[in-house]
Amino acid sequence: MNRQPYLDKSEGGAAAAPEAALPAGGTSAASFVMKCGGSTLAALPEAFFADLAELQAGGARPVIVHGGGPAISGNLEKLGIETEFVNGLRRTTEDVLDVVEMVLAGTINKLIVRRIQSAGGKALGLSGSDGSLIQAEPVANAAEVGLVGDVVRVEADIVAGILGMGYMPVIAPLGVDAGGQRYNINADTAAGAVASFIGAQRMIVVTDVPGILKTVDGVKTALPSVTFAEIEEMIADGEIYGGMIPKVRAAMKCIHGDVQEVVIVDGSEDRVLSRLLSGERIGTAIRR
Repeated sequence: MNRQPYLDKSEGGAAAAPEAALPAGGTSAASFVMKCGGSTLAALPEAFFADLAELQAGGARPVIVHGGGPAISGNLEKLGIETEFVNGLRRTTEDVLDVVEMVLAGTINKLIVRRIQSAGGKALGLSGSDGSLIQAEPVANAAEVGLVGDVVRVEADIVAGILGMGYMPVIAPLGVDAGGQRYNINADTAAGAVASFIGAQRMIVVTDVPGILKTVDGVKTALPSVTFAEIEEMIADGEIYGGMIPKVRAAMKCIHGDVQEVVIVDGSEDRVLSRLLSGERIGTAIRR
């Protein structure tokens, strides 16, 4: 296949209407895309989901894209299916993909939906395969990583339709091509594509850290904003190290197309989403 990736929005791939985008200061009527690892979402306090439900009741229109790597690895191990990672991507055979789909579109997706609904919110879970929501093609190094896909298009009308019914979409990052072949999609790539196609300019990445930390006068402080160049400098200097490096690089991958900034926040902070969307400077905003 020789189609252009989703950054090229010709042939009907334009983003949704401007009113779907999240303005710089946040607005109760805006859509926003939130990405979170499956294990992080499962560990979040009930207060986080209550805040999410209150935002929805007040007119906000959240769109959630989630991962689930640790749960996938755990189930593969239980089933005796070997797996490996190549440059950060899980090598995906049909057997591995069966488990990926079962965990992402099943266990993790429905757990998130139940937690939202238990908090009083309205959520509808689906995967990128449903309705060909996330259309994909093999990644360039498919010979090495197997059935891993790049996003070609996101059917923004499906997202808009779910939002229009008063539900927040909870999307598992699986993709499908015109022939019905499934693909494992990196959650960060999927989230960035969804945000770009619905016209969101800002994404929220929910983690278990308060942002990107830098030592200022001997005290670790969360930076309010940082650029790609500054991130690379901090990695080289050792300010960003260990497990924080993949978290930051994952957030950087979400900045594609219309997405201009990604904000990393700690989901355990009190009313973190409401505070961020009301304009409070919280977490770290990553910009090119």
